[in-house]
Amino acid sequence: MQSRNAMPEGGGTLTAHRPVVNSRRGMVASAHYEASLAGLRMFLQGGNAVDAVVAAAATLNVVEPFMSGLGGIGFLLISRNYGQERRVLNFSGVVPKGAVPEAFTPENHSIGVRCPLVPGNPHGWLTMLEAYGTLPRSTVLAPTIELAEKGFMISQSDNRYYEVNQERLAQFPTSKAAYMPHGHPPKPGEIFKQPDLARSFRTLADEGLDGFYRGSIAREIDRFMKESDGLINLDDLDAYEPDWETPISINYKGYDVVTTGPNSNAFQVLETLNILEEFDLQGLGHNSADYIHLLSEAIKIAVPDRIMYGGDPKYLDVPVSGLLTKDYAKERRGRINHQRASTVIGERYTENPPAEAITAGSPSVYTSGETTHFSAADSEGTVATITQTLGAGFGCGVVAGSTGFLLNNNIDLMDITRGSDSRLLVQPGKRPGSNMAPIQVFKDGRFLLSIGTPGSYGIPQTTTQMILNVLEFGMNVQEAIEAPRFRVMTGVTINMEGRIPPEVRDALVSRGHDIGLLGEWGMEVGGGHAIAVDPETGVLMGGADPRRDGFALGL
Repeated sequence: MQSRNAMPEGGGTLTAHRPVVNSRRGMVASAHYEASLAGLRMFLQGGNAVDAVVAAAATLNVVEPFMSGLGGIGFLLISRNYGQERRVLNFSGVVPKGAVPEAFTPENHSIGVRCPLVPGNPHGWLTMLEAYGTLPRSTVLAPTIELAEKGFMISQSDNRYYEVNQERLAQFPTSKAAYMPHGHPPKPGEIFKQPDLARSFRTLADEGLDGFYRGSIAREIDRFMKESDGLINLDDLDAYEPDWETPISINYKGYDVVTTGPNSNAFQVLETLNILEEFDLQGLGHNSADYIHLLSEAIKIAVPDRIMYGGDPKYLDVPVSGLLTKDYAKERRGRINHQRASTVIGERYTENPPAEAITAGSPSVYTSGETTHFSAADSEGTVATITQTLGAGFGCGVVAGSTGFLLNNNIDLMDITRGSDSRLLVQPGKRPGSNMAPIQVFKDGRFLLSIGTPGSYGIPQTTTQMILNVLEFGMNVQEAIEAPRFRVMTGVTINMEGRIPPEVRDALVSRGHDIGLLGEWGMEVGGGHAIAVDPETGVLMGGADPRRDGFALGL
């Protein structure tokens, strides 16, 4: 993984707008400088990467409440001893007991008190801290509490999120009180305080999991849900547990690419890479018309498999081993149309797909809504990579009573049509298929790269592009994140950033693609963050996405 500015023919010259951040002791890369700084404070107090990543995770609730928080869900991919030990912690939340198809209408499926899963983030954070952290939770949560109490400065990016979601928040008195205390969204430069949220984090720091899942916070959620005709109750909260799981992986041209297994849909990334493995991508040129056409066709082949087979393996068969075999990739690779754009089914399940759309394969024969991503690494060989979410921006739109935090709306990822044959039909205890895809890459067993992004159904696509930027085109982590990106949509549409040259776009149109422009920098293609290591020196290298308020900080 070399650092260079000149890309192979077809991509031109990429100029990164930020330097790579280098560190020997510890690195944090997240979507906000305050969250990265909170993680850095843990290193300064003698903590490790897990202490740092939990501090960042919690602080993001304060500074990025529209993306994640106490009411959200997530996944952790952790490697220790320089890659020798690898585990996944799945804290993606479950459907409450009262959530059956009959409980939903199109109006309450994605907004309001009926669509949240049981929150998993608090349990996930404290579980990983107990397993691998070195500092007390009161120390780790101190920066979060301080920022919530004393306030932080609203950025222009923050303000845009509040402005766009003003109508969503104004529907609910608790949300309006929390985020528009003066009757309007907070303005750029305003110092924004969240005293109720500070109290919830103080309860978590003082009482741990009991305080959230059985104590005062649980009782307030239960009270508010009953009063508001919601579904989560004390029994749902008390019963919740995250799961330690084994990661899934493939070998791509000598690199081990490791990620979270189902109910995460990260297998789409691995399947896409498998399909591409036999092609000379460097020879095509980065973001050339040939490269984008080939990569988009590979994505279109993997998408229907994600739609068809993604879901909770506790409730249905997910043939992930078959999906990831080289033989299956060979069969699917043969379906690539090298001359014309193929039609893709869309981004999620539909009962009436286009007649010409690519369909899912048969991997079983080969068995022989807004989100945030961040990571931390230390000099002792521990790397913690997390993606967490509330679902849509501001989740379900509802602050849970006096707790100060929003609940997620991830039941929106599930189907509610009674009698539907969808594998994602809502069911008590079930976890929806999730597009969160934290990734780590290893070479000869040693850690090389941690990378990921928010972006809903575009997460697997953006993640694949960033990985290829590093492994195929030798970009450093900052270049790999900043490089222009695209997102395959429904039918033959590809939305892409305007920095991809017009002649490339014209060549794609001539092949039948319908090109939409996202501006020079499009938030629709995610907000990636990454940490890599120089295999010769052991120096950690951090990169953050200028499409968001991202910052990498090292010590």
